This record gives sequence, structure tokens and C-alpha cells, in this order.
Amino acid sequence: MNADVRVSDDPAQAAAELLAGVSGHVALTGGSTPRTAYERAAAMRDDWTGVDVWFTDERCVPPDHEQSNFGMADRALLSKASGATVHRMHGELGPEDGAAAYENELGEFGPEALDFSLLGLGPDGHICSLFPGDDALGERERRVVGIETPGMAPLVPRITLTLPVVNASAQIVFLIAGEDKAAAVRRVFSGPPGPDAPGSLVDAEVVALLDPAAAARL
Repeated sequence: MNADVRVSDDPAQAAAELLAGVSGHVALTGGSTPRTAYERAAAMRDDWTGVDVWFTDERCVPPDHEQSNFGMADRALLSKASGATVHRMHGELGPEDGAAAYENELGEFGPEALDFSLLGLGPDGHICSLFPGDDALGERERRVVGIETPGMAPLVPRITLTLPVVNASAQIVFLIAGEDKAAAVRRVFSGPPGPDAPGSLVDAEVVALLDPAAAARL
């Protein structure tokens, strides 16, 4: 990984500015810091024509559930993003059927490579719903897989993009905030790649938007 690390007091604002200028096929992630970025991007841009929105991962819950990544993004951004085409992961179908449906949708409507992927990073170093040591980290054929048992709470099954899809993205941006992420940030951006820290397996040039607390151990 070749990372352009940018530390600021408000990385969500930097992410919002990038999102407000995107076009093409864009993958969104879940989390509280991305939610802030989505809310601000919605205020910056009215017309999202030409943007296809995909998701990096989803919990296997209905779209209106409080744990749904789509539900969060819809409230923060998508319901206000006039002209955007939204491709949500159907978590209510369960991990296997939901993953198969999303893979089919990517094959039918999606590009060979996403134009922009926004990633978070868990305190355990996970990205999407790819957790440390999970067999899904070795998947090289499928673009989307189901995760029956996630590596951290909430302990509900997931649907996730696989590493080849993430790594093929034209632009990859990490958005990370909080002291609880500092050890993972150091491992991912300063250590050798390995399955104990899935974020370290991103094999591309990336932009990492961090707050000082997240960057404290770099």
C-alpha cells in the first residue's frame, strides 16, 4: 500500500468535499464518521446525476433497521441525492442469498472497477466486513461474499465486497477518527501486510483521512 496520509481536525469535512465531487460508480461504507461526511456532502451538492452508489458491506437486517448501513446512508445522504442510482445490499435476504444477489447486480450494472471507494477501519483492523483471520480474506473469485459470524459487534451476519473488488477501485479513501483506532492505523499503514489486519491487505495507492487521535501512533 502507498498511502497519502492527511491528518486534520475534521477529516469528515475532507471526505465530504471529495464525495461532493464524485462521479461514476461509488462505494460507501458505514460508521459514525462517514455519516457526518454524508450529511455534509448532501448539503454541498444537490444533483447527483451520473453517480451509481454501491456499498462496501451491510448487516443482514432490514433496510430500516438501526444497524443497517444503507439506512444510515439513506437518511444522511441518499434520500437527498437527486439523480443518483442506488444499489443497496439486500441484507434481509441473509448472507448467502444477499451476497449472490449483489454479485449478480454488480455483474449486470456495475463496472469492472469502482471509481471511488470510501473505507473505514475497525479497531481490530477490519475493512468492509472482512475481519482478521477470516477465510473471506483469501477469496479471489467472488466479488461479494456472505459472512456468517463477524469478528466484532454487532454480531449479526454480513454481506461484504471482497479484497479484489476493493483493490481494483480507481480511488480508495480511508476515513478514520478516534483514539480507539490508533493502534489499528499504525498496524495498517506502518506494518507489513497480513491477515491479522485486513486493512493492510489493500494493495493500491490510497488517501487516508485521519484525525490527530487516530494518527497518534504513526
